[in-house]
Amino acid sequence: MSSSSPAILPISNPQSTAVPAAASGGSLQSQGPVTTPAFRAFINHLSEYLRHGLSQRRSWAELADRTAFSKPESFSEATLRIRKNYSYFRVNYLAVIALILGFSLVSHPFSLILLAGLLSSWLFLYLFRPSDQPLVLFGRTFKDSETLILLVVLSVFVVFLTSVGSVLVSALMVGVALVCAHGAFRVPEDLFLDEQENVSTGFLSFFSSAASTAAAAAAPVAVRT
Repeated sequence: MSSSSPAILPISNPQSTAVPAAASGGSLQSQGPVTTPAFRAFINHLSEYLRHGLSQRRSWAELADRTAFSKPESFSEATLRIRKNYSYFRVNYLAVIALILGFSLVSHPFSLILLAGLLSSWLFLYLFRPSDQPLVLFGRTFKDSETLILLVVLSVFVVFLTSVGSVLVSALMVGVALVCAHGAFRVPEDLFLDEQENVSTGFLSFFSSAASTAAAAAAPVAVRT
């Protein structure tokens, strides 16, 4: 009888295949909020919105034309002027309010740090946090509902129990008062307002469209449980 060597069966090493899988899984798990599709969509939409808004900005020389200022004869005329001037100088007015807010926050660095921390907490801990990554703080895992409650309580504390709320409110009041004063004394007769009639001018429309874009980008991601 002729002896033959036994066939060698292929042996798969489960550890060798598990290591790349674990490594790839770890890389996916370690994906931060900044690299999520929702956050990228939000940033892209924000940049497009800012570029589009700045393209509609009116000339600052036209805004400060001294020959176009006169005292309104009545309160109704002042209100009509404010509405027409806002429709025409909308981007300029919002830029003025934003500059006043920025200057007020820079003048109060503690409030600026608190507000930046609050906004970052909302963005990275809740809005754009990957759904497959639970929030873990001090060794405790928080559910989405608990994270939301925690952020709401933190927001109430920062806005109402620190100087952030007073700084924001005072800056907004100064900005709105300045815009209303300019709109009431600026004669809008020389402004071409026909192009503004068919344009949606909601100031908060950006947030709704940005939220829909971010939701569409995050649709393939698993829903939080």
